This record gives sequence, structure tokens and C-alpha cells, in this order.
Amino acid sequence: MKGENKSSATYFVLQGLSDVPEIQLFLFFSFSTIYFLTLLGNSAIVTAVHGDRSLASVPMYTFLSHLSFLDMCYTTVTFPKMLLTLILGDKTISYTGCFTQLFFFISFGQSESFLLAVMAYDRYVAICCPLHYMDIVTQRFSVYLTVFSWSAGFLNSALHTGLAARLTFCSPREIGHFFCDITPLLKLSCVSTMLNEIVIYAAGVFVVLTPFICILVSYVYIIHVILNIPSAKGRHKTFSTCSSHLTVVCMFYGTVLLMYMRPSSYAQAHDKIFALLYTFITPLLNPFIYGLRSAEVKEAFKKMRKKDTCCKGYLHPKSSCFAY
Repeated sequence: MKGENKSSATYFVLQGLSDVPEIQLFLFFSFSTIYFLTLLGNSAIVTAVHGDRSLASVPMYTFLSHLSFLDMCYTTVTFPKMLLTLILGDKTISYTGCFTQLFFFISFGQSESFLLAVMAYDRYVAICCPLHYMDIVTQRFSVYLTVFSWSAGFLNSALHTGLAARLTFCSPREIGHFFCDITPLLKLSCVSTMLNEIVIYAAGVFVVLTPFICILVSYVYIIHVILNIPSAKGRHKTFSTCSSHLTVVCMFYGTVLLMYMRPSSYAQAHDKIFALLYTFITPLLNPFIYGLRSAEVKEAFKKMRKKDTCCKGYLHPKSSCFAY
């Protein structure tokens, strides 16, 4: 049977990370550790921001907490299934499970693209228009920007997933990846995927290129303002307020460009390596970047530790430990 329609395609087979049995256990423990650290680091950022009133009231840190939450969701979409595949050896994934994974993977990834652009705009206003920052980036406006970031990612993902679900898939249904991504999934289609590809490129301009251009324009203005600051200390202090975000932007878009904007001859050999970078390594490093570079976040961590120490010591609620 050359082709099967979507009603009879009840499962797909994931190629996985490796077919070598000797390293499966090593990969399982390695990626389990990465997953645990990713959840721990990003949940610590979320807890620190929302546990400190002074940070929770600042839009920049509200955006940061959403970025950390997105990273936790982003990795959770792919990690559990990959770990089960490594430890159990079962590479099959149901038709529904595959498209559910695809939908949320695209949703969270593209929402992060918009959120990074929103954070760049926030830094632009804070540095280039500091006197009007509170009037421009209000609490209500920051909520609108956050809702837009999430909604745009999910709506665009619904479009891609819906179009892909209408395709007819051929046997064998082996996806040349360790999770259900749109590009390897389209390669299994028995019918033309021209419409899907057109939509992918057209939507890519909106969900990837447009936010990236917004980030570039924002940092052109930011760098121009920083260079015009007379003192070296002032330039360093101003740049430090956006250095964490700039580092995360370079990591996120750098790995995405490595994945999708390279010679096609490298596609099969390096797909999994580049995918590991932007699905696992970037979310893992984000909380460490912000935690180490942001004095306010580090101070919030200290308060959390102090509160935890006080609670463990069963101190009286009126103690200074509860004054935060």
C-alpha cells in the first residue's frame, strides 16, 4: 500500500536520537538532568518575579516570567516523549499525539519569538524614552503585549497544524526526527504540500522575520543612545540593563537560523544537532543568563532563600523575615 489517508494513519514512527543501544541509557540520564535543570531554573525565575512585589510590578520582569514559563512549556512538549523513547525503545507516536506535539511546539516557539520582540521594545522605551516609560509601558499595555504574543503564536500554529492534518501520509510513516516537527512531517505526504510550504514561508515573514526586524531596529536606537552617553560607567550601566535580553535573542535566533537558513546539503546530517540547540540548550541557559546578569533577580533569589530559611526555622510570623 503506497499511501494511506489520515483516517488510517493511526501512528507515526520517530527516528529518535540514536539507534546505538549502548548509549541509550547515557542519553536518558543526560537529557533527564537537562530537563530537570531547565524546569528548576525557569521555575525559579517565575517564582522570584512573582514572589517579589517590586519585580512583579515592573513590565520587564513580567515579560521575563512569561519567557521562563514558555521555556518550561517548550521543553515539556518534546522532552517526556523523547525520554520514554530512550528508556523503553518505543519510537511510535499516535497520530493525535504527533499533531498535538506539533501544535504546541510551534505555538510556544513562535510565542517566544513575539515575546522577545516585546521585551526589546520595552528596553527601547526604557533607554531611549526613560522619562515617558511609565506613561507608555503601563500595566495594561504590558498585558496587551503579552496576550498578543501568546495569541499570535497559537493562532499561527493552528493554521500550520490544520493544514498539515489534511494531508495524506504514505507508508512507511517514519519521521526523520526525534519529535513531530513540521518539515519532516511534510516529507511523508503522498500529496502536494505546496500550499503548506507557501503558508510556512508567508507566515515565517510575520512570526519570525517581523519580530527579528523589530528587535534589530530597537537595538540600533538603543546602541545609538548608549554610545552618546559621556561616561564609560554610564554606558556600561545602561547596556547591562539589556545585555541579558540581547544574549538570549542571539541564542534563540542564532539557533533558528542555523536550523532553517543553511545549505540543504547539511539538512539530514545536522537537523537533530541544531534542533537540540534551540529546543533544549537555549531554554536551559536562559534562567542562568538572567540570574547571573540581573542584580534585581539575584536579589530576589536572596530574599527567597532568606524566607525559606526563616520558614524552616519556624520563626514567628512577625519576624523581619516576613517583611518582604
